[in-house]
Amino acid sequence: MRRADRLFQIIQILRRSARPITAGDIAGELEVSRRTVYRDIADLIAQRVPIRGEAGLGYVLDGAYDMPPLMLTPDEIEAAVLGAQWVAGRGDPVLAGAARDLIAKIAIAVPERLRPFIAEPAIGTRPAREATPDGIDIAQARSWIRSGRKISITYCDEQGASSRRTIWPVIIGYFDAWRLLAGWCELRQDFRHFRTDRIVAADFLDERYPRRPGDLKLQWQRTIAAKRASP
Repeated sequence: MRRADRLFQIIQILRRSARPITAGDIAGELEVSRRTVYRDIADLIAQRVPIRGEAGLGYVLDGAYDMPPLMLTPDEIEAAVLGAQWVAGRGDPVLAGAARDLIAKIAIAVPERLRPFIAEPAIGTRPAREATPDGIDIAQARSWIRSGRKISITYCDEQGASSRRTIWPVIIGYFDAWRLLAGWCELRQDFRHFRTDRIVAADFLDERYPRRPGDLKLQWQRTIAAKRASP
């Protein structure tokens, strides 16, 4: 790894952690010696990167610090392109368009030497199968998830039985050929998952549910984890 890339990676390691990171932890991730980390940290501090801490205790990057936009490594570019390729082929129309725009924006913003990683990537996703049409406006559903508002849906299950539900939407899961809307179901008083191609009708209500969206999502995650852990 080039020294410039290593200094960049040290900043990235510190940025993503909320706790002090020791030189040993950094050295282990970068596969270098602690002495090298100590020297690199000293050089970064000399370059006015606001790193606090000392050897043996751990280092913390000032939360107000940020690097210039799109200072990306080749691996980060390929990760972004791979994710955008997947979304462009399998996302709803709005997200798919946003994914294509993202790739174009990255191509314009990164230095010339990095553009081949976008124009001629060494990675790719398999062609997407034709998706089953959604029975709900996915872009609007994403907006309702963020704002914590209810959605009333008419749902037809795999046996063909139809029911009317009012749900507190939590998250939309994207699969190769279909999508899944998870939410708290007022009818069942529990979390339920609805295939969007089986939603017959949807009304987006102005009523907000009595929870913070983040808290509801955390409860959903815990419920899923508990069900997976149960025998």
